[in-house]
Amino acid sequence: MHLRALIAAEIDGLKAFRRDLHQHPEICYEEVRTATKIREALTSAGVPFVAGLAGGTGTLAHITGTNARSIALRADIDALPIQEVARHPWCSKIPSRMHACGHDGHATMLVGTARVLAKLAAAGELPNPVTMIFQPAEEGGAGGKRMVEDGALDGSRIGKPVRRIYGLHGWPGVPRGTVSTRKGSLFAASDRFEIVVEGSAAHAAWPHHGRDPVLAAAAIVTALGQVVSREIDPLDAAVISTTMMHGGTAFNQIPERVELGGTARALRNTTQDHLERRIVEIAEATARAHRCTARAIYHRGYPVTANEDESVDTFERIARKAFGASNVVPMEAPVMGGEDFSYYAQKVPSCFYLLGLDEPGNPSAKLHHPTFDFNDEAIATGVEAMVRLAIEDLGED
Repeated sequence: MHLRALIAAEIDGLKAFRRDLHQHPEICYEEVRTATKIREALTSAGVPFVAGLAGGTGTLAHITGTNARSIALRADIDALPIQEVARHPWCSKIPSRMHACGHDGHATMLVGTARVLAKLAAAGELPNPVTMIFQPAEEGGAGGKRMVEDGALDGSRIGKPVRRIYGLHGWPGVPRGTVSTRKGSLFAASDRFEIVVEGSAAHAAWPHHGRDPVLAAAAIVTALGQVVSREIDPLDAAVISTTMMHGGTAFNQIPERVELGGTARALRNTTQDHLERRIVEIAEATARAHRCTARAIYHRGYPVTANEDESVDTFERIARKAFGASNVVPMEAPVMGGEDFSYYAQKVPSCFYLLGLDEPGNPSAKLHHPTFDFNDEAIATGVEAMVRLAIEDLGED
């Protein structure tokens, strides 16, 4: 049977599967029901898998093939702690939980890919073994790192070692039917910082009796906002965003302390190092200038997600053949979001790409927005792309 006919036969079931996941979102490392549904779908398709990775909710599936090493395909499965405000029939049933980043769609497409590949394998052995990674905790939990540590790539848990890995993300702003990627940096390193500013309390009417941590914290926020514009090469890219500021309990008292928090993003390791150093220096020195003290803690998060050149060439060749050259659009520049696909990309050649979600005249809501919903009409394209990458990437083994 033709590949697109095989995919078409799965679509109704996949849409229902996706909407069921959307109604029952589970956040970082809590994806028990989600993992169970994925494993039931794999079992019904006769696809072998191992469960219990990355703390319990990660799943690694494998279909055999003739080559010595696998092509890996990855999907994240977790939701976000966001209250959904959309009104479609499959809205989240869980308060303050929703699939606002489309991971329900990603998991569904990889389930569909597994089902189609199983049918192709039943008709004749696949050229490549295929490893399918259903990963928890992408949204800040570094589930990708734990999957790698638990043997998702080295063949120690199931199947053959991985030669190359592909991953995708549904993307607002890109037309449905279109895919997009680029060589080199795709997503930024994603770090976070915490700053505690301490002074001494005083009545707000007599500020000279205290040392004001609110004023010091405000000055720190202002100073941090100038680092990128005055210390980073304009042709580089970086972000410092202070996103949290907590302090005080009364309108007429200067408090003892103020807490700040935020994120720093960079596309180069040297830039990341500079941001870390300057956030600490500025916090401490600015607080001192205001007769206060500051303690700054910088947490390294996800590394830069960087695509390997040859993997991008292979992806684009296969995608152009499948969807036409006009539907394979080069991504002009990286984005400053973070993505823990970076941990796989550090270990094996990789290509991460974007799958268009926008309909003509009806653009998708943005990622992490409380009205976001994955476009089910994009499922077929996503499944076809993954299946073709699995069976048509015939690089040297």
